[in-house]
Amino acid sequence: MKRIMQRSYLVLFVALAFFGGICFLAFRVVTQSTQWVQHSYNGHAQASDGLAGAGEITDRDGVKLAYNGDDNHRKYNDDQSVRESLLHVVGDKSMSISTSIQSMFRADLTGYNFILGMGLPASLKANRDVQLTVDADACKAAYEALGSRKGACVVYNYKTGEVVCSVSNPTYDPENPPDADTINSSEWYEGVYLDNVLSSTYTPGSTFKIVTAVAAMENIPDIFERRFECNGSIEIGGNTINCTDAHSLYGEITFEEAFAHSCNVVFAQLAVEIGPEKMKETAERMGFNSDAVKMSGIPIAKSYYNADGADANSLAWTGIGQGFGQYEDRANPLRMAMIAGAVANGGTAVSPYIVEDDGSLMNKLGIATNKDGDTTMMASATATNVQRLMKAAANYYSATYGISVGGVPFCAKTGTAERGDGKDETAWFVGYSEDMNHPYAFAVVVEEGGAGATAAAPVADAAMKALVN
Repeated sequence: MKRIMQRSYLVLFVALAFFGGICFLAFRVVTQSTQWVQHSYNGHAQASDGLAGAGEITDRDGVKLAYNGDDNHRKYNDDQSVRESLLHVVGDKSMSISTSIQSMFRADLTGYNFILGMGLPASLKANRDVQLTVDADACKAAYEALGSRKGACVVYNYKTGEVVCSVSNPTYDPENPPDADTINSSEWYEGVYLDNVLSSTYTPGSTFKIVTAVAAMENIPDIFERRFECNGSIEIGGNTINCTDAHSLYGEITFEEAFAHSCNVVFAQLAVEIGPEKMKETAERMGFNSDAVKMSGIPIAKSYYNADGADANSLAWTGIGQGFGQYEDRANPLRMAMIAGAVANGGTAVSPYIVEDDGSLMNKLGIATNKDGDTTMMASATATNVQRLMKAAANYYSATYGISVGGVPFCAKTGTAERGDGKDETAWFVGYSEDMNHPYAFAVVVEEGGAGATAAAPVADAAMKALVN
C-alpha cells in the first residue's frame, strides 16, 4: 500500500508539472507571440527586414519616415540627416533599438494576428500606418546642432504632452548601417543602440537646483526675504564646495540671484538646511526614483536621488546636482523636460506621448490609449515662484551669453556636471517657452560639452527655431 501511494504521488506530481508547463507555454504564446514571430530564425520575417507589408511611419505633418519600397524592403526618409536624427525613434531592420517604434509597434505595423499569424495575403492584413508627433525638421535641426557630440535633445508640448523633437547621438544611417565589427570596435558607436532621450541618465549638475529650489520654497517660509553670503566657496562637513565659478565673489546675494547665477554656496547650504527627508520627498514628487510614467507605452529610464543617511557634506553635494557614490544624482533628459513643463504648466507635468495615431479603432474613436496620467509635481503657487527664478536665470543667460531659444521668450536653467572620470563636464540646458502659441518644454544634454550655456543651449535654440518657424 505504501509503494502504491508513493507511485500515486509521483504520477500526480508529474501530471501537475505537465499541466503547469502547458499553462505556462500557453501564457507565453499569448503574451509573447508577437516578439517570437520577429526573431531571426523566422525566415519569412527576415526575408523582408522583419517588416513584411508593414505600414508607413510618418511625422506629425505626414512626412514619410519609414515605408516599404517596391522590393518589399524597408525604406527611410530621403534626407540622410532626417534618417540619422530619427534612428532611435523610428528604428531599423536590426531590431537592436528596443524602444523604437518599429520594435514596440511591430505587430501593428505588420498586421500580425495571434490567430492568423503573418500568412494572410497583403490585401487581407490589418497592417496599420503609425503617425508620430515628432517634427522631422526640428529633429534634423537639433541633430545638426549636436554635430559629432554625444547627447540628447527632447522637446515636448507641456500642454498636450506631444513629443515634437527627440534626438539621440551617437546614431547611424538606417539605409547604410555599420557592420557589427565596426560598431564593436569604434568608440563613437559605444551605446549607439540606446536612445539617450528615453533610456539614459546623467549627472544633472545645476539643473537639479530646480528641485532644490522647490524644496526650499516649500520648507523655508521666508526664503525670498533671506540674504546669503557667497565668498566663492564654503566648507561643509570638512569638505570645500566651490561656487560655479570659484572666482565669483557674489557677496550678499538673494535666493533669486543665487538661482540665476547658479550659486553652489547657497544651494549647498539650502540642501543641508532642508534635510535629507524633505529633499528626497520633493525629488520623488518630481519623478525621481520612479519608473511609473511611460511614453506611449515605451519605458523611460528611472532618475535617481538618494539622501538616506547622508551626512551634511554628501547632502550638500546632492543639492547642487553633483552627488557622489551612493548619493549620486542621476537624471533622464525626458524627465527633466517634464519637470520644466510642470513649472510652466502650473505644477502639473502632462504625460508625454509620441504616437499620434496607431491606426487602432480606439484611436479612431478618439479614445486615447497612448498616454499615462498627468502628475502634480508642485503647488501652483510654487510653480509661479519657480517661473520667476527660471526667468531671472534666462535673463542672465541672454545678457551674459547671448542665448536665444527660437526667438521666443523663455525660462531656463543651465547645468555643468562633473563626470569624475577625467573627461570634460556634461552640459545641460533645461527650460520652456513662454509663448502660448508654442508651449514647449525642452531638455538638452551634451556629453563632454563643458558649459551648458555654450554647448547645450544652441541645440535647444536650433530645435525651437524649426518648430516656431
